[in-house]
Amino acid sequence: MSVGELKVRDLSVHYQVQHGGGHAVLRAAEHVHFDIPPGTTLGVVGESGSGKSSIARALMRLVPAAGGQVLLDGQDLLQLEGAALRTARRKIQMIFQDPVASLDPRMTVEDIIAEPLRSFCPEMDRAQRHAEVLAMMQRVGLAPEHLRCFPHEFSGGQAQRIGIARALVQKPSVVICDEPISALDVSIRAQIANLLRDLQQEFGLTLLFIAHDLATVRYSCDQVLVLYLGRVMELASREQLFANPRHPYTRALLDAAPIPDPVLARSRKAEPLRGEIPSPMNPPSGCVFRTRCPIAEARCAETVPPLIAKRPGHEVACLLD
Repeated sequence: MSVGELKVRDLSVHYQVQHGGGHAVLRAAEHVHFDIPPGTTLGVVGESGSGKSSIARALMRLVPAAGGQVLLDGQDLLQLEGAALRTARRKIQMIFQDPVASLDPRMTVEDIIAEPLRSFCPEMDRAQRHAEVLAMMQRVGLAPEHLRCFPHEFSGGQAQRIGIARALVQKPSVVICDEPISALDVSIRAQIANLLRDLQQEFGLTLLFIAHDLATVRYSCDQVLVLYLGRVMELASREQLFANPRHPYTRALLDAAPIPDPVLARSRKAEPLRGEIPSPMNPPSGCVFRTRCPIAEARCAETVPPLIAKRPGHEVACLLD
């Protein structure tokens, strides 16, 4: 078994919410599956409300899963409790979307980055933790004089470097990146994306990279999973998905992506995606995308399309493909 191999099987995430004076089930993710080979990156894309962050939090055991398996190096994280779960959590860490909100404002940079070492490496003494923290800070582009500073003294990009250092200081094999660059200035996004790519190569990391920016996904990811209303619409290699998108939702996302060339942008005749994503508490019958799909037929309301391999490494959930 390779170190850092992540396999997700039939994962569902449900929330009990108050609705209409009673309780209802919000189905954030339904029967999601994917594999991430060691040392590679899976990009997860989809509109807000599609369930991307719920999946990330379920993988981390921050929210309960309604069903399925999360296999890290063959071990099902969803079945672990107590000391076994604590040991497994050393292998998987998370980088959050809002770099400032994810850092404790009362802690110094050194204390923030050292916190995982105090929790998971109690055998380390203070001097050893200090050395590890300092080495990781320098690796992510932070200076030694930042050790005693507090989060509010940093820009968004610097704060995200602190979050990255905290996630990597204990040497995990898998890192969940929940939109790690979307809250940053455009000029900083490429720097952080390049840093993550360099760190992945250096440490052999397996990454799950959640994003809205398809340009970043195209640059950073080996595979791409397209999610809509908690269901997988398409799963393919980066090359296959961008060269030959098969699902209507994938094509709509690609058509909506901005083009930096103004001449090409003016000549593009893409039809914008109509309507808004439905409520996950009351999803459409059959194919959940049918209410916004430009090619939907009557049978799309009757049958949930299975995710089928149309060619090796390219799976699509569409009755009309």
